[in-house]
Amino acid sequence: MRAAASAAATAVLLGGCGAGGDKAAEPSPSASARSATPSASGSPSSSASSPGGGTASLSPFEADPAKVPRTRRRAETVTQAVALRPAEWGAGFRAQQPAASAPGTVAVLDEQCRWQRRPLPASVLASLSRYSELPGAGGRGTLKVTAVVTVHADVSAADQQLSTTLEEPLRCRVQQVRTDEQIAGLMSAASPYGEGGNTYADDQVVEIGQYLSGASAQTYRWYVTRLGTVTVAVSVMGATGYTDDELVRYASPAVTKMLDRVKDELGGKS
Repeated sequence: MRAAASAAATAVLLGGCGAGGDKAAEPSPSASARSATPSASGSPSSSASSPGGGTASLSPFEADPAKVPRTRRRAETVTQAVALRPAEWGAGFRAQQPAASAPGTVAVLDEQCRWQRRPLPASVLASLSRYSELPGAGGRGTLKVTAVVTVHADVSAADQQLSTTLEEPLRCRVQQVRTDEQIAGLMSAASPYGEGGNTYADDQVVEIGQYLSGASAQTYRWYVTRLGTVTVAVSVMGATGYTDDELVRYASPAVTKMLDRVKDELGGKS
C-alpha cells in the first residue's frame, strides 16, 4: 500500500492538473458556509450505507463502526494521533511558530479569497493543523510543510470537503494566506478511488500553484485525501534550491503515514 500510494501521488503531481489558512501557514480544509453542491470528484457509484453516516462509494477501507468518532472528544483524540509532528517529516525538521492551529477552529476561504480561522461548523467534529519547517542551509531556503487532520460528522460532509477543495481554485485563483503571503496560479485535479492510480483512499484532490512571499515565487503542493469520515491534508511550500521532485518526496510519504494512522485509529479492515 505504501509503495502504491507514493507512486500514485507522484504521478498525479508530476503528470499535470486540470483547472478545475491561512493556507500556507495553516492549510486546513475549508469549511465554507456556502451551499453544498454535488461532489465534483466523480466518485464511483455503487453507493452503500456508511458507518459514519450518509453514503459512501466503493472504498479501499472499511472502518469498525464502533470506532468511528461520534463525539468531539473522540475526534480530537484521532486528530492528535494522526497529524504528523515535526520529527516525523524527516531529519532536521522543527516546529514553526505557531506550531499548531487554535483548538476548535478550521481554516475558511472567505468571500474575499482570504484564509481565516473560524469556529468549527456542525459538520466538523475536530480539526488539527501542525506546522513544521526545515531551516535553510547550504544555499537552500526554509521549506515549510503542514499536516492537517479533520474528522467530519458523516461521510457526506467529508466528501463535500473534497468537492470544495477541488472547486476553490476556480473561485479564487489568487488566495491571501497572510499579510505578505499569497497562493497564485492555482489548479486542481481529483483522483477518486479506482481512478488515476488511487487504490488507497476514497478520494484525493491535489492542488498546485505558486507560493508568493515578498519577491519570491516558489512551487506549492496541496493534497487532500479522504478515508470515510476523516480527511488528511498535506501542504509543501517550496523554497530556493528545492526541485519539484524533492517536494513530492516529502509530501507523498506524509500522506501515506497519516492514512495508515487513520486506519489504525478506526480499527477497520482494508
